[in-house]
Amino acid sequence: MAHPLVDLLPPPLPAEQIIALNRPKADLGTPRSYTWNGWDFDVPPGVFLPGATSRMIHQRVLDGGIEVRGLRYVAMGAGLGVEAVAAGLRGAREVYAVDVHPESVATARRHYERLVGDRPGTAFHAVVADVFDGFPEGARADVVTFNPPAVSQTVSDDPDVVRNVCAGAPVLEAFFAQIAERDLLAPGGQVFVIASNTADLRRIVESAVGHGFTPEVHHRHDWEDGVLTYLFRLRREARA
Repeated sequence: MAHPLVDLLPPPLPAEQIIALNRPKADLGTPRSYTWNGWDFDVPPGVFLPGATSRMIHQRVLDGGIEVRGLRYVAMGAGLGVEAVAAGLRGAREVYAVDVHPESVATARRHYERLVGDRPGTAFHAVVADVFDGFPEGARADVVTFNPPAVSQTVSDDPDVVRNVCAGAPVLEAFFAQIAERDLLAPGGQVFVIASNTADLRRIVESAVGHGFTPEVHHRHDWEDGVLTYLFRLRREARA
């Protein structure tokens, strides 16, 4: 039986609209820069440049809307490391900056060391992993955030674009499966995933439910151009 939330979610937008909204910029292969909250970040070629949806997570981690203070926090798909920096300054007990892209992990580490540094009571871990395949054995998380490349239409054949934008629902299916199979979420832990109707929201939530998660909509934003973005909060009972 489907979770009641599934029927409340919109289907994906028409394919041509999704492609038009997510056309890759020509500068992905060039050095860029990013500024947020008064912090300046250099963006090496191939590293994801955060947008408005990323900032929904960054702000909540920094101001406690997604509470990480004193907790073990995983920034999945860490990219530049903005949310890792925010978590370190917020006072997380442990911060894991995880990405499949080694240059992104190195970039996140560099920005964290520059903006947070060696903070008493906070340990930082930079992890190259394909979702959680490569995550340290035995490590568990209290809070995980993920702004996945869940766009449901292929907008480019460039592997960097696919990795950053349009890997689709399978990346989240692997994400939920690995958390469940490895029992990575500590008791009382929470997972926050952000996705819009440029992705297959119903398939994503059905996958989460199928792996034992209880989902709810933490925040919904209407961009007034047809795109609806959802920040989901998910909980899961730990194994006995």
